[in-house]
Amino acid sequence: MRQSQARPDTRWAKGTLFLKHAASGLSSAFAAQRLQLAAKAAFAAGLAFAIAPHLPGAAANYPYYAPLGALVAMYHNVAGSVRQGLEALAGLAVGIGLAYVLVTVTDPSPLAVALIMGIGVLLGGLPGIGSGSDWIPTAALLVLLVGGSNPDDFSFGYLLQMGFGVAVGIGVNFLIFPPLHLNAAAASLDELRLALGRQLTDMGAALKEEWPPKHEDWSSRSDELAAAARSVRHLVKEADASRRANPRRKLHPRDVDLDYRNLRELERVTFHIQDITDVLSDVIWESKAPYSVPLQDTGPLADALSATGNLLRSFSEDDTSAQDGHFEAAREAVETCMAATAGRQAEQAMVPASESVLLSLHRILRSVRTSG
Repeated sequence: MRQSQARPDTRWAKGTLFLKHAASGLSSAFAAQRLQLAAKAAFAAGLAFAIAPHLPGAAANYPYYAPLGALVAMYHNVAGSVRQGLEALAGLAVGIGLAYVLVTVTDPSPLAVALIMGIGVLLGGLPGIGSGSDWIPTAALLVLLVGGSNPDDFSFGYLLQMGFGVAVGIGVNFLIFPPLHLNAAAASLDELRLALGRQLTDMGAALKEEWPPKHEDWSSRSDELAAAARSVRHLVKEADASRRANPRRKLHPRDVDLDYRNLRELERVTFHIQDITDVLSDVIWESKAPYSVPLQDTGPLADALSATGNLLRSFSEDDTSAQDGHFEAAREAVETCMAATAGRQAEQAMVPASESVLLSLHRILRSVRTSG
C-alpha cells in the first residue's frame, strides 16, 4: 500500500510528554522513598550534632562538621552510603594534606588560594576518588583560610568530625529501614512489557484502518520507548545495588540475575519495535520512502503484529500455559504472513517493507523464547 500523506504533527505529543515528565518529577520528589530518606538524613544529622561536642580534643570545637558528614553519607542504598562516605573522607584527607603542605611554606593570599584550587582540581582526577574529588579543593581551602594560625587542630577536628558524621549516617541507613528497591524494578519490567505490547497492537490496528490511520499516537512513541528502556535498566541496577550490605535482603529474596536477563531481552525487543515503528511511519507518511507495504500484506501483517503484542502483554500474568498459547499464536501468525509474502515480485524501484517487519517480529519471538 502506497500513500503520500503528511506526517502527523508531533508537537502536541511532545508537549504532553513534557507535562507527563514534569508531573512525574514533582511526584517523585515527594515519593515515599524520598520522604524516608529525608527523615533518616534529618535524624542522622541531628544525632551527629548532639554527640559531636563530646568528641575528644580539638575536635569538640568543630561540631558543625559532624552533621555535614552524616548528610554526605546518606544515600538511597546502604552500599552507596558506604562508598560515598569513604570517598568523601578520602577526598578530605587528600585536600587536608595538600593544604598542610602549602601552609607550611606560605601565608593565605590570592596566589595561594589560586594555587591550592588548581592543584586540588587536578588531584580530583586521581583514580578511586569518585565523588570525593569535589572535597579535595574544598577541604584544602577551608584549612588554608579557616584553619588560620592553628591548622593542625582544625585539620584534626575537621577530619574527625566528618568521619564521625559519616559513621553515623552509614549506621542510621543500615539500621533504620535500609532501602530495598526490588518492587520498583519488577514493576518497571512489567510496565515496559505492557508498553511494548501495546505499541505492536496499536500498529496492527493501524494497518487495518483506512490510510492514513486515525490513530497515530504510535508513530511518535519510538523515543518514549527508548527512554522507558533506559529507565528500567537504571531501576534494575538500583535494585541490585540496594541488596548489597543490606540485612533485609534475606527477608526479601529475589533473583536479580533473572531481572537482568529479562532486561536484556526487553532491550532487544525495544530495538526491533522501534525499527518496525520507523518503517511503518515512513510507509504511511513519507512519500519519498523507497519501500511500501503491498495492500494484500496489510491484513496478515496486522494479525502478526497484534498476536506478538498480545504475547508480550501476557507476560504480566503468571499463567504459563496462557503464555505458551500466545507464543504459538504469534509464531503461526508470523509464519502465515511469511508464507504469503514469499516469492512475490516487488514493484519496480520499490522494496516491500513487509519482509523487514516480519524479520523484526521473528527476532522478537526468538528473544522472548530464548529468555524464557
